[in-house]
Amino acid sequence: MNSHGILYQTSCPYIPQQNGVAERKNKHLVETTRTLLIHGRVPQRFWGDVILSACYLINRMPSLVLNNKIPHSILFPHEPLHLLSLKVFGSSCFVHNFGPGLDKLSTRSHKCFFLGFTRSQKGYKCFSLSLNRYLIYADVTFIESYFLF
Repeated sequence: MNSHGILYQTSCPYIPQQNGVAERKNKHLVETTRTLLIHGRVPQRFWGDVILSACYLINRMPSLVLNNKIPHSILFPHEPLHLLSLKVFGSSCFVHNFGPGLDKLSTRSHKCFFLGFTRSQKGYKCFSLSLNRYLIYADVTFIESYFLF
């Protein structure tokens, strides 16, 4: 750490107030999560997905502290930034299903609500109440003015 100019300091255990930077970032993450939950009218049982979505958004927004650079690009300079179109969190959507095993008269979409993005795939993360499961697809039609809850 010394060779890189990093000063190693520790804080007292169980006193998070001593680490101001981490506390401010944690507060920013919690406030963004609360805003997404309230605006999207998403049930609190999905709080984990909401935090992941808040983190995804924060890491892809320019930061004044970083001279208007994107945190993700600084942390991972050699990884391409796959940006999907931003959508209204919690809004209703229809995930298109063209998978095998469907007959000609089967429904071709599932009504869901939008829960964010995934780190591992380039697709939208949605939850279907009728199927009671997560669906991750890139082919999704959004109705951003209508919320399921």
